[in-house]
Amino acid sequence: MVNSSYKDEKEAFVSGMTGSTVMHVNMLSSVALASIFLLYCVQTRTRLSLLTSIPLSWIFLVLPLLLSMTLFTNWPGTLCLLISAPGGLLLLFRREASGTPLPFNFTEPTAPRPPSQTLPTAPKMEPLPSLTTYRAHMLLMTSLAILAVDFPVFPRNLVKCETYGVSLMDIGVGSFVFSGGIASAIPLIKTPHYLAMPMVPKMFRAMRKALPIIILGLVRVLLVKGTEYPEHVSEYGVHWNFFITLALVPVMEVIFHPVIIRMSVTTLGIIAAILQQILLSTFGLSDYVLNAPRISLVSANKEGIVSLPGYFAIHLLGLTTGLLLLPPSPSYFRRIQRSLRAHTLNDRELAERYSVRQNDKTATELSGYSVMWWALMGLCSLLKLDGGHGPSRRMVNISYILWICAYNVSFILAYLLLDMVFFPSSFNKNKKKSESSSGPASASRAVVPAAIPHPLLDAVNKNGLVVFLLANVATGLINLTIPTMYTSDFWAMVILCVYSYAICAVAWGLRGVRLRL
Repeated sequence: MVNSSYKDEKEAFVSGMTGSTVMHVNMLSSVALASIFLLYCVQTRTRLSLLTSIPLSWIFLVLPLLLSMTLFTNWPGTLCLLISAPGGLLLLFRREASGTPLPFNFTEPTAPRPPSQTLPTAPKMEPLPSLTTYRAHMLLMTSLAILAVDFPVFPRNLVKCETYGVSLMDIGVGSFVFSGGIASAIPLIKTPHYLAMPMVPKMFRAMRKALPIIILGLVRVLLVKGTEYPEHVSEYGVHWNFFITLALVPVMEVIFHPVIIRMSVTTLGIIAAILQQILLSTFGLSDYVLNAPRISLVSANKEGIVSLPGYFAIHLLGLTTGLLLLPPSPSYFRRIQRSLRAHTLNDRELAERYSVRQNDKTATELSGYSVMWWALMGLCSLLKLDGGHGPSRRMVNISYILWICAYNVSFILAYLLLDMVFFPSSFNKNKKKSESSSGPASASRAVVPAAIPHPLLDAVNKNGLVVFLLANVATGLINLTIPTMYTSDFWAMVILCVYSYAICAVAWGLRGVRLRL
């Protein structure tokens, strides 16, 4: 059990925060991009096979994230420079990569398909290292922050804001939902008829997938209450928690599948965001969240309930990004929508039409969306559409929704551009034609291989929910064992290093399997 006085002090330690700035959060997050830049420079300019080992992988990919939110919080630009500078020097050397596989390519070659085999019902979804890197970094940063926040070495301006404001931890919960929206695009792409399939079976499948996560949320409530673990009630409420929100938004999406056939997902997401702000501003839900006493089950969990439509808007706009990013062409899903509306969907024609991945078009559309979300966020602030208060994770107002979209699309785009610069796509049809017509066999050896995910990031991404659960359990055990709030910076860093290394080691050990919860 936690001493009651210490429990009160601990809750006060993470309460009442006003956050930092959008620029500061962006700079801190850019450290992740710098680490990938250095990794790619080392990978393409050296033959350092040790990059596949856990110690070096942790140093390249995890330690920079930990330093950015602790010792270098006030100097993120300096940290980015320290990480990027060695990579810049390596770029002066000739690249080592050739036709041979990269040192951490664990994928097995696939057997050639017989000529008589029929075309698939949808184009093949090639693995996207940029998406794997984005999701893994998001999971790692969240896992680091949930423990680091309990130590004084973690600056208070990075802690979740009480009501309004932006911070590093505020970006985590929204990014989880946004990332879940991206993943929700997979069945819509793999099965073109999925949107038009009967509602009841789809709802049943969605609820069956949501049930284990809801159970996890309820178990967390029982453990927190049973151990008197310090909790921040104004975050989601007395009984509600993030697992419940995470489980419900995909179920809500299925209800709107008939609408998605006839309407752009982006438009639907923006409408949901506007309606959420109207509910907060015009119908007084913001005042309800801030001032209503907790006298019933609903009012006890007012933050979780009121924020749910806002998280649903984030989920839909994440789905929009997934529908642009995952298929070979960003126009693929728009073709599905038109065909479904006209009842002329032809799976084989789609597979033939979109057989080549078009990363350049995807990057162009993502760039447009990134500019649009940042511009809308600025316009929202200028016109005070959020009441002039700024983003609120607690209520998920329109400013927070736009911030989450702008942030995530921008960083996904940055990871994609890094992949395109260091590993120019070998799937471009024109390049293949020019290579085949060039004649000399030596030309094929000069082709730069396509990017593949780093095995550690791939392992973290593959069992992301398991990794996140492990991080939550470890965080709870550490907090129940030691008085983190009174731990020196030196020992805090030691504990955080061991903790993060252990999480990576478990993810690495599970890389050959995929655990489904």
